[in-house]
Amino acid sequence: MLARAVSATPVGVDAHPIEVEVDIARGLPAMNTVGLPDAAVKESRDRVKAAISNSGFPFPEGRITVNLAPADLRKEGARFDLPVALAVIAAGRHLPKGALSGWLILGELALDGRVKAVRGCLSAALWARDAGHHRLMVPAANATEAAVVAGVEVVGVDSLTQAAAVVAGEVVVPPVTVDVASLFQSAATGEVDLAEVAGQTAAKRALEIAAAGGHNLLMVGPPGSGKTMLARRLPTLLPPMSVEEAVETTRIHSVHGSLAPGSGLITRRPFRAPHHSISDAGLVGGGTIPHPGEVSLAHNGVLFLDELPEFHRHVLEVLRQPLEEGEICVARATGALTFPAHCTLVAAMNPCPCGFSGDPAHECLCTPAQVRKYLGRLSGPLLDRIDLHVEVAAQRYAALKETGGEGSAAVRERVIAARRRQERRRSESGAHCNAHLGPQALGRFCQPPAAAETLIATAVDRLGLSARSVTRVLKVARTIADLAGRDDLETGDVAEALHYRTLDHP
Repeated sequence: MLARAVSATPVGVDAHPIEVEVDIARGLPAMNTVGLPDAAVKESRDRVKAAISNSGFPFPEGRITVNLAPADLRKEGARFDLPVALAVIAAGRHLPKGALSGWLILGELALDGRVKAVRGCLSAALWARDAGHHRLMVPAANATEAAVVAGVEVVGVDSLTQAAAVVAGEVVVPPVTVDVASLFQSAATGEVDLAEVAGQTAAKRALEIAAAGGHNLLMVGPPGSGKTMLARRLPTLLPPMSVEEAVETTRIHSVHGSLAPGSGLITRRPFRAPHHSISDAGLVGGGTIPHPGEVSLAHNGVLFLDELPEFHRHVLEVLRQPLEEGEICVARATGALTFPAHCTLVAAMNPCPCGFSGDPAHECLCTPAQVRKYLGRLSGPLLDRIDLHVEVAAQRYAALKETGGEGSAAVRERVIAARRRQERRRSESGAHCNAHLGPQALGRFCQPPAAAETLIATAVDRLGLSARSVTRVLKVARTIADLAGRDDLETGDVAEALHYRTLDHP
């Protein structure tokens, strides 16, 4: 007898439907899986057989063939265990005819029949809504995640026995519902605050500009000056996430497998801080079947690279495309996948190998050649794509005793006001924030006054700024004007923006 079920598998960050076909024919007892399965899918025959037997269902005798269509798409993971098991039970005539019709089913099985969490349930729910599959069966641990999508009836199951009873109509499990508004209300608790950082007025100003315009930031300073502390507070300055941004971000983390079981939406902007030993595939994504990397996991949030020169050079160079385009294309022999990567890069580094160059309280032991070699680990094209270079000086004891500085909430209000000004220009500029302005929008909204053009020309002659650096300066100046509530750029805006090109100075 033949039985069919519908499942889904992640392809990039989207879900692709998979038709699970099970046929039981006469012959020696065997169970084979076809349809380009990987090792985990092939091993499902042992998990499925044990789960069916331990759940009280008789395992069919004969030759069982499991086909996962389309056959030219590679299947991976254990998410097909539950649909395969239900299809085997249905093919053995232990479920009513048509019981699996209309269901989209995902889940991994334990040997005792328990249903375990799987990756990519949110993407599957989005596809189910668009494709008209209004009933979705997922592991109970993934039910909250999938129920975020309106228009889909999400049923969470704990065991194969419960799943079979639900599709047979013997048991009614109430669909899972999620109050999205309450998830956003709880997102503002337990955050760090900018007021906890003593001193560092100039660095805080650069942090505010970066948050307001979505600009990339590089902080240079000795060890212990507060670079990491400042970077970790940037997400608290960014505007709250919209529902669309939360769904985009959660979908990436769900496909990656880093979403905590039982959680719904990610309502706080992500902050990712990979170690400097990370590979290029770990940073931008990769693998035989490509998975998202750290730059995509930081989508709509902050990617923090501490000790920037310690990263392998070829790893840093792969950041060029996502920093410029907001997405990363991972190409393999089987095809190319595109992952979203709209994030704000915040990097930190020491001024020299020992870290104390220019620090009056410590003697620098590095030779000029060592300093040049250290700074030379960062290529010019990469530095061009970082809008703000700011020095973070070591703080004296008197500055460390200062308390009561401006908190994140007050700065965030100014950032939100600046973002609203940028949003009003979006219909004409096509950009969410100033960091993404195109050439036409740059000429229209970032036109400097005559005195500022003279200042830029002098900076280009003396500092050797590239054309890309000049556009970055104008975008930063546009953000400074937005923070001040002005429509036109002033010479002071451009002068301050030029000040944030520290590493372009000879």
